[in-house]
Amino acid sequence: MLTLAEANQVVQGALARAKELNIKISVAVCDAGGRLVAFNRMDGALWAGAYGSQGKAIASAAFARPSGELQERAGTPIIQGIAAAEGGHMIPSQGAVPIIRNGVVDGACGVGGGTAQQDEDCARAGVAKL
Repeated sequence: MLTLAEANQVVQGALARAKELNIKISVAVCDAGGRLVAFNRMDGALWAGAYGSQGKAIASAAFARPSGELQERAGTPIIQGIAAAEGGHMIPSQGAVPIIRNGVVDGACGVGGGTAQQDEDCARAGVAKL
């Protein structure tokens, strides 16, 4: 189970990487069920990144893989059907990575605000703090 303290560690790691890259991001950490545990939006970050970061984290947790791996199949009936059943919040686009410990998905970290690759780099840096 992902604790609040752990989720906040992930957030801080992602924010630190964003500062190194000189970008402004929003970072969301969700639990295995896609529910938000921790969130931060840097001063000056676009408001849309708040939704993007959460949506990518939800997709990553749901499929136990980086959200970018879902991008090619985003328009397929299975991804569309699951997204619709989930409530339409997930975003199958690059920028989030799952938190997997002992073979079990504990959640995911999603980032929005940079390029797709920068977002994923920040998310990976955050998860690496665990």
